[in-house]
Amino acid sequence: RGGCMDGHALWLNQCAILGYTPHPRRYETGTRTSQDAADQLGCEVSHIAKSIVFEGKQGAVVVITSGANHVDRKKKLKHLLGYKPGMSDASYIVEHTGYEPGGVPPFGHTKPCTVFMDEDLLQYEVVWGAAGCAQTVFPLTPVELQTWSEAIVGDIKQ
Repeated sequence: RGGCMDGHALWLNQCAILGYTPHPRRYETGTRTSQDAADQLGCEVSHIAKSIVFEGKQGAVVVITSGANHVDRKKKLKHLLGYKPGMSDASYIVEHTGYEPGGVPPFGHTKPCTVFMDEDLLQYEVVWGAAGCAQTVFPLTPVELQTWSEAIVGDIKQ
């Protein structure tokens, strides 16, 4: 099926536009959850930079968080944004980022998104993000992640 790799191709194209050269890896069995990805990469789940999409007032709010953490939407994210973002569904995620749930990358979205990054990710040498589909991931440093995603770094975990 082409769906997953279509998302990856889209992301690679977006990276080319940004001037970013990723080094993605593909896993046939998929990396739908942070734990799946960590198991396949042989790293701690905390090193997975998962992108959670919420409904914002001006488009999607993408929160890049450590795979070990949960986002505190009601308090901490609300404090950073000035309002509590809504929960999103699959169609909203595709419409606003260009990617299917499970494959949303930390940057390279097809529409402008407000991006936040979990400060916990800064403690690791390398983190892994989704590369446009659930079967692809790519490594980068937390500083690169923050730079390329233009994320606002903060305390967003429960």
